[in-house]
Amino acid sequence: MSARVLVVDDIPTNVKLLETKLSAEYFDVLTASNGHDALALCEQGLCDLVLLDVMMPDMDGFEVCRRIKNSPTTAHLPVVMVTALDQPSDRLKGLDVGADDFLTKPVDDTALFARVRSLVRLKAVTDELRARLMASRHGFGDPLASATAETGQNGHILIVDDRPSSYERLSAALSQYHRVEVEADPHHAMIRAAENDYDVVLISLALQEFDGLRLCSQLRSLERTRHVAVVLIADIDDRSRVLRGLDIGAHDFLVRPVDRNELVARVRTQVRRKRFAERLRDSVQLTMDAAVTDALTGLHNRRYLDVHLANLFEDSIRRGADLSVLLLDIDRFKSVNDRFGHDVGDEVLREFATRIRTLTRGVDLVARYGGEEVVVIVPDASLDEARLVAERIRERIGSAPFSYANRTAQLDVTVSIGVAAREGGDSGAFDVLKRADIALYRAKDEGRNRVIAAAA
Repeated sequence: MSARVLVVDDIPTNVKLLETKLSAEYFDVLTASNGHDALALCEQGLCDLVLLDVMMPDMDGFEVCRRIKNSPTTAHLPVVMVTALDQPSDRLKGLDVGADDFLTKPVDDTALFARVRSLVRLKAVTDELRARLMASRHGFGDPLASATAETGQNGHILIVDDRPSSYERLSAALSQYHRVEVEADPHHAMIRAAENDYDVVLISLALQEFDGLRLCSQLRSLERTRHVAVVLIADIDDRSRVLRGLDIGAHDFLVRPVDRNELVARVRTQVRRKRFAERLRDSVQLTMDAAVTDALTGLHNRRYLDVHLANLFEDSIRRGADLSVLLLDIDRFKSVNDRFGHDVGDEVLREFATRIRTLTRGVDLVARYGGEEVVVIVPDASLDEARLVAERIRERIGSAPFSYANRTAQLDVTVSIGVAAREGGDSGAFDVLKRADIALYRAKDEGRNRVIAAAA
């Protein structure tokens, strides 16, 4: 996977060494010799990941990282601090300002490439979600604006470990900030992960008679658990398995003996990142829904109808199945708006849509056609069957008054319905819709509050 990696170091030799290594692995490399230049490149969106030296003049790496993570524009950028500092306090300080990981000089090539690929893969998912969101005309703002406000606390954590001495320490450290559960059986852990909405799953690589990497792989492959953050707990001689874990989708790792503060900081980072990704996915779903949904009634809109009616028509031909169309229109709806105002008219339309939804199947397509007209597409229904559906809707609409003005007043509403079914000579779906429209006008002309089926 290619990506743009920004190397930030004030020593040219160090920059050249990392640049050579990364270029050999087909990464595009940008460089900066100070924090100000690095921040400018990040703000311009020119990199996918930052390899950041700690010891620099004017502005050290901790401050650069803090500014990257506190800016809505760059908060999603992965930052790996590359430093000669190897004290737990230095690592914790970096994690506290938002660093995603530490690599100690001299940098091990295998560890470097595994970590870079893992973080770039995670960022690629975020970038795709952001691109979908920003490409929509119905965007609800950039969720990055709230990314910096996320605390990463009060998460739902699952620890998978069969050694009491180990999981008790992990649980004690995390329980102050999160809701923590422990599962000693990895098979049960997979079931629990699928049934519960965990933010982070910590997996011990020292499980007895079970490979923790297999559980990691299963979590990544199952749709229900694909987005949960996975953190590996490894022994010091588990380096090759940790690198393999990063390759198959683990998000982070800790090495025993686990430093309590580092554990808390890394889990906090994973909770924060998962919630940010969830907000992105939710925003994308909202834009998708808005693009095909009528805002007033909650029914599908005309755009959705135009696409899916054609698909349903072709499917009915391919299967040799029936397909019917109901076109509904509220009787004398203009007089409702004229007498009571458009606010009441909107309330009537919303209740009209709600009643129709309760009387149709999940496979039926219900869409607002325009104004007070609604279309119901009924797959696998003959003309006679569709007429019965239409009669049921007509009776339900007229059987109970519509409430408005906070349910303090009521209004009698009736509906006229035209029904048509696909015929052999139809060239397209809108031939059926046209016949339903003609039948609807007949229903209006013949006195309203009735169902008319188009003659074959």
